[in-house]
Amino acid sequence: MKRRDTGRLGEKLAQDFLIKRGYRILETNYRSPEGEIDIIARHGEYLVFIEVRTKTSLSFGGPEESITLTKKARLIASAQHYQQSHDNLPLLWHIDVVAVRLNQKGELSQIDLIENAVNEIPERRQFYHPL
Repeated sequence: MKRRDTGRLGEKLAQDFLIKRGYRILETNYRSPEGEIDIIARHGEYLVFIEVRTKTSLSFGGPEESITLTKKARLIASAQHYQQSHDNLPLLWHIDVVAVRLNQKGELSQIDLIENAVNEIPERRQFYHPL
């Protein structure tokens, strides 16, 4: 299975998973100048931006571990862009991650929802080390 096909399958499985848990999907594959958000949904009083990560191998860690600081910053910026360009949205929001693991046959083996997985980006700190 090609990487793009794996990603699409993971997003479809994530949508089905979220709908069964009471999420109402508002939009998928939202593009902003800052990047893309896989799924935007409402869940209770929250607007939820969801990043889907799908892997078929854990050789380099789980799906959720593949989100870099740069990706987190882009997700936050894209979420803010969405909020600024749409009306009548809930004031409360967060960014979740759905981690999808597929077996070698491309079948679902595990799916996890990590709520509020992306929040603030830690500041890069410089430390002074005297010689």
